[in-house]
Amino acid sequence: MNWSAIKWHILRQDWGLTLAMLALAVAGVSFIYSAGFQHVDLPVSAMYQRQILWVLVGLVGYITLAMTDYRQVAGAAWWIYGVSLGLLMLVLFVGRQVHGASRWLSLFNIQVQPSEFAKLGVLLVVARYWARVDLDPDHPGHLAAALALAGAPFILIARQPDLGTAMTLWAIALVIIFVGGVRFKWLLVLGLVGLLLMPVAWVSLGNYQRERIRVFLDADRDPFGAGWNKIQSQIAVGSGGLTGKGYLQGTQNVLGYLPRTVAPTDFIYSVIAEEKGFAGSATMLVLYGIILTAGIRGAWVARDRLGRYIAAGITGLIFFHVFVNVAMTIGLMPITGLPLPLMSYGGSFMVSTMLALGLLQSIIIRRGRRF
Repeated sequence: MNWSAIKWHILRQDWGLTLAMLALAVAGVSFIYSAGFQHVDLPVSAMYQRQILWVLVGLVGYITLAMTDYRQVAGAAWWIYGVSLGLLMLVLFVGRQVHGASRWLSLFNIQVQPSEFAKLGVLLVVARYWARVDLDPDHPGHLAAALALAGAPFILIARQPDLGTAMTLWAIALVIIFVGGVRFKWLLVLGLVGLLLMPVAWVSLGNYQRERIRVFLDADRDPFGAGWNKIQSQIAVGSGGLTGKGYLQGTQNVLGYLPRTVAPTDFIYSVIAEEKGFAGSATMLVLYGIILTAGIRGAWVARDRLGRYIAAGITGLIFFHVFVNVAMTIGLMPITGLPLPLMSYGGSFMVSTMLALGLLQSIIIRRGRRF
């Protein structure tokens, strides 16, 4: 690639998206360090060092996809989707088990979570299918086919079990078909079907999943067991006040009331809120708002329907993760185990998120309309 092409990519990209992404990733590393901190005389967990490596790997992927035409990536959508399904099936047989869940594959001594990359596979294949010239968005068969594309990996991920990540696939698919012009009556039908299936869904849940919902409805049900994380998270968030207790000074975190097994991952927001208070939490949400705004703009200025649907799907993916994660840490939703994009610890999640944002940047760079 010559210098003029590189200059074209630099000038046309959304710098707000890039800078907000980097700011969140750097802040994430800082608070992962804090989540592993106990005392100045004690060693700190090496999680933050591994996270730095994953941020660098994700950044390479982000730049690569931003400089690649998104239509070329979408051309391989079925291959990406097929490989994702294959890896998800492989997880069920030879996956590494942690706390009773089998979600990881060991590849060259690196733990990979295929479900995170399956999100990209579903996003690309549903967007490509829905962007077909001959597709009628009002035809129930086409709607069923799009949902079936999300349904297959949903079943495999739910069996790991990882219901939170599995539900993300439905969010991606529904956002794409909504932006693609599906009639409101079909969304109502889907809502009614969902309500009718709730008893079946309840029976199919594991005991610990049902207990999480019971604890959400009644916080005093099991305060020292299933309800512990929820209660300690709410205390951490509430005790942060306006400006927080100070970096590395969060008592819920440092003293281990907020378990160190979940503080760097699902409950990183609680660490931020306790140490930096409402001001720090609001700043974080503003940065996410910049990314979501870039996603909406990307969908608006995309040069074709494919780009519009991919941008919309990525925006829905980021919003779903942020909304559910923050809501569960403050007690507005049951604990689902969904991490916070760019901030929670996790290599597969970090890399897949940056790849998705690189794809969004590619759409913006090759936009057909001006902002």
